[in-house]
Amino acid sequence: MAKKGKEKKKEDKKEKILDVTQLTTKKRDYGKTILIVSVIIAVILFLIGAIDAIGGLKTGLKWIDFVAFGLMAISGPYGFYVTYHHKKVKEIESRLPDFLRDVAEAGRFGMTLAQAVKVASRGRYGKLTPEIRRMAAQIDWGVPAADAMRLFAERVNTPLVNRMMSIIIKANDAGGGVADVLTMVAHDARETILNENERKIAMSTYMVVTYIAFMVFIATIFILNSTFLPKMAEAGQQVAKGAEAAGITSLPATIQTKVIPQVQLIFVVAVVLHAFGDGILAGVLQDGRISNGLRHSFIMLVIGVIGTRVIGGG
Repeated sequence: MAKKGKEKKKEDKKEKILDVTQLTTKKRDYGKTILIVSVIIAVILFLIGAIDAIGGLKTGLKWIDFVAFGLMAISGPYGFYVTYHHKKVKEIESRLPDFLRDVAEAGRFGMTLAQAVKVASRGRYGKLTPEIRRMAAQIDWGVPAADAMRLFAERVNTPLVNRMMSIIIKANDAGGGVADVLTMVAHDARETILNENERKIAMSTYMVVTYIAFMVFIATIFILNSTFLPKMAEAGQQVAKGAEAAGITSLPATIQTKVIPQVQLIFVVAVVLHAFGDGILAGVLQDGRISNGLRHSFIMLVIGVIGTRVIGGG
């Protein structure tokens, strides 16, 4: 009976450990859901734009406006969500060297890796603190320290964290001076983060140049739309009136004022395409991620639509 009772307690403990592991590794990533909903909304707007282009709707807007709204629907929600998630991960990575250093210091006093993690969990590491406390909770429930770190790497799931945790787990399995390995890994993580920050600062200049170039492009279109094209229309009317007064039925060369609305529409199309493409380029220049560029695309699309449709009247 006593033996069966012990076996039952072990099974209950294993089930509790499994439950805690599942709870602490559950991800709340709504990126795919946001992207799917955004794409559905964008497709609906594109269809409305296509119907409007063939004259099936009278909405007071042009078909390119619906295309712009559709691109906003794709780039805005998903772009800002991914940027927020990426920023949160970067904040976690920025405090990772401090955590590894504290674990290494605890290990130098003769503590095991599990004990060192539990001691370090009492500290404050910003956005990293909840993840460390999850690891400590898993260890309290009997999960090995190596498995707790592996689960932490799966939750954060970035190249830096995966590389650091992999090194620590292998060093712990091999035995020996884990504290020295932790110190080395902490130093390497700090250097990697500093290099990424330096690159981001250096490439931010090119991102600003992209915004400035886009604004200059809009300003050029505004000048053409507000001064050059109206003057061309006025000149065309004067030429037509002069020819009519002189009794001339046909001129060898005339100003085609009828194409001015088409030219203005081409301006709007060019702004929308540049906004979406330049935004993606700005994100790639900033940190090498297309998903971050969607946020910039949304901002540029808003600026472009306002600049061409409201200010420019195009």
